[in-house]
Amino acid sequence: MLDDLVAGALADAEDRRALRPLDLVEAAAHAAPPALDALAALAPAPRVKIIAEVKRASPSRGALAEIADPASLAVSYETGGASAVSVLTEGRRFKGSLDDLDEVRAAISIPVLRKDFIANPYQVFEARAAGADLVLLIVAALEQSRLSELHELVTGLGMTALVETHSAEEVERALDVGAALVGVNARDLSTFELDQDLFGRLADSIPAGVVRVAESAVKNAADVAHYRSAGADVVLVGEALVTSDPVRTLSEFLAV
Repeated sequence: MLDDLVAGALADAEDRRALRPLDLVEAAAHAAPPALDALAALAPAPRVKIIAEVKRASPSRGALAEIADPASLAVSYETGGASAVSVLTEGRRFKGSLDDLDEVRAAISIPVLRKDFIANPYQVFEARAAGADLVLLIVAALEQSRLSELHELVTGLGMTALVETHSAEEVERALDVGAALVGVNARDLSTFELDQDLFGRLADSIPAGVVRVAESAVKNAADVAHYRSAGADVVLVGEALVTSDPVRTLSEFLAV
């Protein structure tokens, strides 16, 4: 599944590149306003922080929410106390787009994450040109040399990489490239099975000074509390927010 998702994302990026060459996107990335300081926004605090996700669909659950106005949803997230907003820009299985990212960035003042299957520099320049402050890099999807190259490019453009892991080996690989924001995804992107206890098993291998993000398998406040008690500084939440009243749900989660 992960290989298919990455291949599809790269094919779609090549289609966009044919219409908007790399030199134009790179120039737009350098001309964009400076990225917001996502590490400061997500730094450890007395209470858990939330990255709230604009997510229409997923391969495992299918359609989740129509989200005709992603900017309005993002404003609700900011109003509700989210520290950052994640925007799924993958179009084939998640029904997102870079247009969603553009609209969200224009509507809110907190950091915005481009969540996609990023595997080449063109996609990173696209993210910055669209106003992203953070970019997702999935360790399982990248050879170490490419992970290092993309991490360096993300940080060189003033953004922050959320480096996603699924095992102790992947955490080590993330730390080896200098990741300051490490995510542990409870969902295995090869099988799409969930293991909510994975974060707790890996948390101690993420050193102090690196922001720890728990991803996936959040349905309610008890799940947020589970991650918080295991050492999560930040919890990334999508489905639970897009299928409920986001402001009320965020209030419950942030009370943990």
